[in-house]
Amino acid sequence: MTVQETSLAAPERADVRRPGLGVGGGTALYAGAVLGPGVLTLPSLAAAAAGPASILAWVALLAMCVPVAASFAALGARFPDGGGVATYVHRAVGPRAAAVVGWWFYGAAPLAVVSAAWIGGKYVAEATGWGDTGAAVVAGAVLAGSLAANAVGLRMSGRVQLLLVGLLAAVLLCTVLAAAPQVTADHFTPFMPGGWSAVGSAASVLFFAFAGWESASHLSGEFTDPARDLPRVTRRTLAVITVLYLGLAVVTIGVLGPSAADTDTPLTELLARSAGPAARPVAAAAALFLTFGAVNSCLAGASRLGAALGRDGAGPRWLAKGGTPGQVPRRSLAVLGGAALLAGTAAGVGGAGLDMLMRVTATCLAAVTLAGLAAALVLLPRRTPLWCGVLASSLLTAAVLAFSGWLLVVPLVLACAAFGFLTLRRIRR
Repeated sequence: MTVQETSLAAPERADVRRPGLGVGGGTALYAGAVLGPGVLTLPSLAAAAAGPASILAWVALLAMCVPVAASFAALGARFPDGGGVATYVHRAVGPRAAAVVGWWFYGAAPLAVVSAAWIGGKYVAEATGWGDTGAAVVAGAVLAGSLAANAVGLRMSGRVQLLLVGLLAAVLLCTVLAAAPQVTADHFTPFMPGGWSAVGSAASVLFFAFAGWESASHLSGEFTDPARDLPRVTRRTLAVITVLYLGLAVVTIGVLGPSAADTDTPLTELLARSAGPAARPVAAAAALFLTFGAVNSCLAGASRLGAALGRDGAGPRWLAKGGTPGQVPRRSLAVLGGAALLAGTAAGVGGAGLDMLMRVTATCLAAVTLAGLAAALVLLPRRTPLWCGVLASSLLTAAVLAFSGWLLVVPLVLACAAFGFLTLRRIRR
């Protein structure tokens, strides 16, 4: 999951064409937006919630992805713009609702970067035997390094980001292929020890791995011919994540069995059983690079999102400083860094753990997804197969949100804050 820069204003014209992404580069970027370091630990979190039945949650969310991705591709072809979901909501409902979507993204970003950094810390600590304290120190170093790099204007090039995405895909695929011969049928019984409610709980945390379609929607304006290329890019990306996600879910349960719920580093355990203890430092190094790249990219995009909120009047004006091309939005970056520090400290002191952080993040991003689907229901032709699929995905997303329980307070508070800010700004005017 990667938070990208968002412009809240709907474009005046959607028919401008300029040289840009093609199918190959677009597929790589879309896959990179959907895949993320969360998949390095989510199989074990889902297994802890629902056991072998967590595979049903993976299947349901993959099925939901089809109309979500198709509708965002259709909207991107109609309104190619960097605003992504915010643009669609702006056109369907209005600027106030688009501002709420922006606040949800911005509010989820600190939690997302803490979660990603913590994943890298867990893998390093597992390989070195440093324990939870060592994991927290490594996570803090990853976050501090990414904040410093962004503050001085250093950003990873697109080629480096694509290289990291390719590394993640290669690690996942090699893990699945190496572990597949060790799958044991006995590990799938009893299949549903916690019932359907446990499957819903697993789906609520797994949404972290499927929220990248909103981030990918911001790339629609970069294609040379969105109407032609976006559907093909979407199909290819769906094929990639289906193979990797389902393969990883099956081998995690089939190889690790009940112990899958007891580890935060399932890829390390799978590789160690296939290639021996030497795989542990390799998995740790790969996880560290991947998480640093994800945190760096997330902070870069989210800081510019904050500047866009300030520029468009959906956030404090002082956030807009540094948001123009070529500058660094250090004020927005400082807000994100402070919020991440508070979130990480609160999680550590309160014993919330990685599972809770990822659930809160997934709840906010599921709310963004539901807003985008609601916009699609307004903007797309009604009673078509795609429209019906969007309606079904909207109901499924709403159900996943319902399983978030009290965590729904987080997007609710962010929405109230957004509306409150807009109301105060209007009163002052």
